[in-house]
Amino acid sequence: MSIAKVIRERRSIKKGYKPDAVPEELVLELLNDAVYAPNHGLREPWRFVFVPSEKKEAFVEKLITVYPPETHEARREMYNQPAAYLIVIMKEDPRQKQWEEDFSAVCALIQNFQLLAWERNLGVVWKTNAHNWDPKAHQILGVAPGEKIVGFLHLGFFDEKDVPEARPRTRAEEKFTRFE
Repeated sequence: MSIAKVIRERRSIKKGYKPDAVPEELVLELLNDAVYAPNHGLREPWRFVFVPSEKKEAFVEKLITVYPPETHEARREMYNQPAAYLIVIMKEDPRQKQWEEDFSAVCALIQNFQLLAWERNLGVVWKTNAHNWDPKAHQILGVAPGEKIVGFLHLGFFDEKDVPEARPRTRAEEKFTRFE
């Protein structure tokens, strides 16, 4: 399959995950390719917290405590849908240029991971919910001062018949100018 085809056909899988466990070995295999994302000075500013399928329920029970009690049941239902989680954390450099380079590198790594996962029928959606910035969630995940959660990746295998339709994209020509 061509790279262009994979890029155009990849979808965020937000629901309809199969109950199949997501093997840690597969996540590591995908990450070991994804880390080839461009990153200035090979700073590799990322680290990962994997929540395997067999630990997901306990994780969800801790995560929902970040939210008001009246929302726990809805959050529990939502967060139990994926089969597993991969939380991507970056070291925050106090220098703006390096921070932006590092954030861009982590985003490129996440996109690499999504494309590699798609090739293996592992659905991914990259989430940036309110808990990404919540100190209680940071404590649950061991996020240290000077670190940032870039995304919660919801993971799960999917049935090809449940893949969402492509949504239209604006053609590049409509956002393209030429320096004169």
